[in-house]
Amino acid sequence: MSGNDKNVVLEGVRIVYRNFEGREGQYNREGDRNFAVVLDDELAEAMMADGWNVKTKPPREEGDENFNTLSVAVSFKGRPPTAVLVTSKGRTPLDKESIDIIDIVDIANVDMIIRPYQWAVSGKSGIKAYLQAIYVTLEEDVLSKKYGDIPEIGAQTQRPALEQGYIDLPGEDVWEGN
Repeated sequence: MSGNDKNVVLEGVRIVYRNFEGREGQYNREGDRNFAVVLDDELAEAMMADGWNVKTKPPREEGDENFNTLSVAVSFKGRPPTAVLVTSKGRTPLDKESIDIIDIVDIANVDMIIRPYQWAVSGKSGIKAYLQAIYVTLEEDVLSKKYGDIPEIGAQTQRPALEQGYIDLPGEDVWEGN
Protein backbone atom coordinates (compact mmCIF):
# COMPACT_ATOMS: atom_id res chain seq x y z
CA MET A 1 0.00 0.00 0.00
CA SER A 2 2.46 2.67 -1.02
CA GLY A 3 2.84 5.27 -3.72
CA ASN A 4 0.31 5.97 -6.44
CA ASP A 5 0.38 2.45 -7.86
CA LYS A 6 -1.72 0.55 -5.34
CA ASN A 7 -5.45 1.01 -5.11
CA VAL A 8 -7.13 -0.24 -1.95
CA VAL A 9 -10.30 -2.34 -2.14
CA LEU A 10 -12.51 -2.09 0.94
CA GLU A 11 -15.58 -4.30 1.26
CA GLY A 12 -18.36 -4.24 3.83
CA VAL A 13 -17.17 -0.98 5.35
CA ARG A 14 -19.02 1.79 7.16
CA ILE A 15 -18.84 5.38 5.97
CA VAL A 16 -19.30 8.45 8.19
CA TYR A 17 -19.20 12.24 7.83
CA ARG A 18 -20.90 11.93 4.43
CA ASN A 19 -20.68 15.03 2.24
CA PHE A 20 -21.10 13.83 -1.34
CA GLU A 21 -23.00 17.07 -2.06
CA GLY A 22 -19.98 19.24 -1.21
CA ARG A 23 -21.89 21.58 1.07
CA GLU A 24 -19.99 24.09 3.15
CA GLY A 25 -19.70 23.39 6.85
CA GLN A 26 -17.52 23.87 9.89
CA TYR A 27 -14.92 21.43 8.53
CA ASN A 28 -15.58 21.74 4.78
CA ARG A 29 -15.21 24.30 2.02
CA GLU A 30 -18.09 24.76 -0.43
CA GLY A 31 -17.74 22.27 -3.29
CA ASP A 32 -15.38 19.83 -1.54
CA ARG A 33 -17.06 16.43 -1.75
CA ASN A 34 -15.81 13.86 0.73
CA PHE A 35 -16.60 11.28 3.39
CA ALA A 36 -14.68 9.13 5.85
CA VAL A 37 -14.41 5.36 5.92
CA VAL A 38 -14.10 3.54 9.24
CA LEU A 39 -11.08 1.19 9.35
CA ASP A 40 -10.30 -1.66 11.73
CA ASP A 41 -7.17 -1.27 13.88
CA GLU A 42 -4.98 -3.62 11.83
CA LEU A 43 -5.70 -1.94 8.49
CA ALA A 44 -5.47 1.53 10.05
CA GLU A 45 -2.00 0.78 11.44
CA ALA A 46 -0.77 -0.60 8.10
CA MET A 47 -2.10 2.39 6.18
CA MET A 48 -0.61 4.86 8.69
CA ALA A 49 2.76 3.14 8.32
CA ASP A 50 2.54 3.68 4.54
CA GLY A 51 1.74 7.38 4.96
CA TRP A 52 -2.06 7.51 4.66
CA ASN A 53 -3.73 10.22 6.77
CA VAL A 54 -5.66 7.91 9.14
CA LYS A 55 -7.22 9.61 12.18
CA THR A 56 -8.16 7.95 15.46
CA LYS A 57 -11.40 9.36 16.86
CA PRO A 58 -12.65 9.14 20.45
CA PRO A 59 -15.72 6.98 21.11
CA ARG A 60 -19.09 8.57 20.41
CA GLU A 61 -20.78 6.99 23.42
CA GLU A 62 -19.53 5.92 26.83
CA GLY A 63 -18.32 2.33 26.77
CA ASP A 64 -17.44 2.38 23.07
CA GLU A 65 -13.86 2.15 21.82
CA ASN A 66 -11.85 4.60 19.71
CA PHE A 67 -12.36 4.23 15.98
CA ASN A 68 -10.14 4.93 12.99
CA THR A 69 -11.19 6.95 9.95
CA LEU A 70 -9.67 7.79 6.60
CA SER A 71 -10.96 10.86 4.81
CA VAL A 72 -11.74 10.14 1.15
CA ALA A 73 -12.05 12.90 -1.46
CA VAL A 74 -14.67 12.61 -4.20
CA SER A 75 -13.49 14.43 -7.32
CA PHE A 76 -15.15 14.75 -10.70
CA LYS A 77 -12.14 16.44 -12.29
CA GLY A 78 -10.46 14.23 -14.87
CA ARG A 79 -11.85 10.70 -14.67
CA PRO A 80 -14.92 10.68 -12.39
CA PRO A 81 -15.44 7.89 -9.87
CA THR A 82 -17.80 5.02 -10.55
CA ALA A 83 -20.72 5.37 -8.14
CA VAL A 84 -23.59 2.90 -8.01
CA LEU A 85 -26.67 2.69 -5.79
CA VAL A 86 -27.78 -0.94 -5.32
CA THR A 87 -31.28 -2.05 -4.33
CA SER A 88 -33.18 -5.32 -4.51
CA LYS A 89 -34.53 -4.09 -7.86
CA GLY A 90 -31.13 -3.45 -9.48
CA ARG A 91 -28.33 -0.94 -9.84
CA THR A 92 -28.55 2.80 -10.47
CA PRO A 93 -25.42 4.61 -11.68
CA LEU A 94 -24.82 7.96 -9.98
CA ASP A 95 -23.11 10.97 -11.52
CA LYS A 96 -21.94 14.39 -10.37
CA GLU A 97 -25.52 15.65 -10.07
CA SER A 98 -27.02 12.60 -8.36
CA ILE A 99 -24.23 11.26 -6.11
CA ASP A 100 -25.43 13.45 -3.22
CA ILE A 101 -28.27 10.96 -2.65
CA ILE A 102 -25.69 8.93 -0.67
CA ASP A 103 -25.76 11.69 1.97
CA ILE A 104 -29.33 10.87 3.00
CA VAL A 105 -30.04 7.19 2.32
CA ASP A 106 -29.99 4.38 4.88
CA ILE A 107 -27.06 2.14 4.00
CA ALA A 108 -26.86 -1.65 4.39
CA ASN A 109 -23.41 -2.14 2.82
CA VAL A 110 -20.58 -0.21 1.16
CA ASP A 111 -17.83 -1.60 -1.07
CA MET A 112 -15.27 0.77 -2.57
CA ILE A 113 -11.94 1.26 -4.23
CA ILE A 114 -9.77 4.17 -3.16
CA ARG A 115 -6.73 5.33 -5.05
CA PRO A 116 -3.73 6.90 -3.38
CA TYR A 117 -2.23 10.24 -4.36
CA GLN A 118 1.27 10.90 -3.04
CA TRP A 119 1.71 14.56 -2.08
CA ALA A 120 4.56 16.67 -0.75
CA VAL A 121 4.22 20.33 0.30
CA SER A 122 6.53 22.50 2.39
CA GLY A 123 8.62 19.59 3.61
CA LYS A 124 5.60 17.48 4.59
CA SER A 125 4.31 14.48 2.63
CA GLY A 126 1.63 11.83 2.76
CA ILE A 127 -0.98 9.97 0.81
CA LYS A 128 -4.42 11.40 0.10
CA ALA A 129 -7.28 9.01 -0.62
CA TYR A 130 -9.47 9.58 -3.67
CA LEU A 131 -12.62 7.63 -4.47
CA GLN A 132 -12.27 5.49 -7.59
CA ALA A 133 -15.43 3.39 -7.21
CA ILE A 134 -18.22 2.97 -4.67
CA TYR A 135 -21.16 0.58 -4.54
CA VAL A 136 -23.74 1.53 -1.90
CA THR A 137 -26.44 -1.01 -1.05
CA LEU A 138 -29.56 0.58 0.38
CA GLU A 139 -31.19 -0.61 3.56
CA GLU A 140 -34.70 -1.37 2.32
CA ASP A 141 -37.64 -1.91 4.61
CA VAL A 142 -40.10 -4.75 4.07
CA LEU A 143 -42.80 -2.48 2.59
CA SER A 144 -40.41 -0.87 0.11
CA LYS A 145 -39.53 -4.33 -1.15
CA LYS A 146 -43.17 -5.44 -1.23
CA TYR A 147 -44.53 -2.43 -3.12
CA GLY A 148 -41.43 -1.33 -5.04
CA ASP A 149 -42.55 -2.83 -8.37
CA ILE A 150 -45.97 -1.16 -8.38
CA PRO A 151 -45.93 2.01 -10.53
CA GLU A 152 -47.11 5.29 -9.02
CA ILE A 153 -50.28 6.79 -10.49
CA GLY A 154 -49.50 9.95 -12.44
CA ALA A 155 -45.77 9.68 -11.71
CA GLN A 156 -42.91 9.39 -14.15
CA THR A 157 -41.56 5.90 -14.72
CA GLN A 158 -38.24 6.93 -13.19
CA ARG A 159 -37.19 5.93 -9.70
CA PRO A 160 -36.67 8.87 -7.29
CA ALA A 161 -32.91 8.27 -7.05
CA LEU A 162 -32.51 8.77 -10.78
CA GLU A 163 -31.91 12.14 -12.36
CA GLN A 164 -33.29 13.23 -15.74
CA GLY A 165 -31.87 11.19 -18.59
CA TYR A 166 -32.39 7.67 -17.27
CA ILE A 167 -35.21 5.42 -18.38
CA ASP A 168 -36.30 2.71 -15.97
CA LEU A 169 -36.52 -0.63 -17.79
CA PRO A 170 -37.08 -3.96 -16.08
CA GLY A 171 -33.70 -4.96 -14.64
CA GLU A 172 -31.62 -2.19 -16.20
CA ASP A 173 -31.18 1.55 -16.54
CA VAL A 174 -30.56 3.12 -19.91
CA TRP A 175 -28.99 6.56 -20.31
CA GLU A 176 -30.54 8.88 -22.89
CA GLY A 177 -28.60 11.98 -21.92
CA ASN A 178 -26.06 14.20 -23.58
